[in-house]
Amino acid sequence: MNIRRLSLLPVLFLLAALLPGCYTLSGISIPEGVERAYVPLFTDNALGAPPTLYIDMTESLRDKVRDEARLLITEDNPDIEMKGTLVDFRVSAEGASPGNETAAFAKLNRLTIVVAIEYKNLRDPEEEGWKQNFSNFFDFPATQTLASVQDEAIEEILDQINENIFNKAFAEDW
Repeated sequence: MNIRRLSLLPVLFLLAALLPGCYTLSGISIPEGVERAYVPLFTDNALGAPPTLYIDMTESLRDKVRDEARLLITEDNPDIEMKGTLVDFRVSAEGASPGNETAAFAKLNRLTIVVAIEYKNLRDPEEEGWKQNFSNFFDFPATQTLASVQDEAIEEILDQINENIFNKAFAEDW
C-alpha cells in the first residue's frame, strides 16, 4: 500500500505543475496599464424588448469583463469604457428548417437581439476606439410562444453577443 502511494507521488506533482497552466489568458490582449473598466448602464432603444433587458445586458457584460479580463468595474477613473445601446429586439417568422420534408410543421420563429457597442481606451487617447453592432438570434418552433422560450433564448443570445464583444475588445486575433 505504501509503495502504491509512493508511485502516485510523481503523478501528483506533475498534475500540480500542469494545473496552473490550464487556466490561461493566452489569446487575450489587455492594453498595458489597463486595470479598470467602465460599463455604464446600456441605453434601451429597442421597441418591444422586455423592460429590464438593457439592465440584464449591462450586468452580463460587466460580469464577463470582470471575470475573464480580471478588470475592476468602476465609474472612478476608468482605463477603458464600453458603452452599449440595445438597438433591436424582434421576432420574425423563418422558413422551414433544411432537410425537413414536413415544411408545414417545421416553420420557425427567430428572436434576434442587436446591441451597439462603443469602446474607448481612456489611458491612450491616441488609440482609436471602435463602434460596432453585435447581434445574435435564437430559433424556436412556430408552435411555441416567445414567452415560453424567452428566458432561455435571451440567455443564449446574450452569452454569444458578450463573447463577441469581449473578443473584439480583448482577443488578439479577432
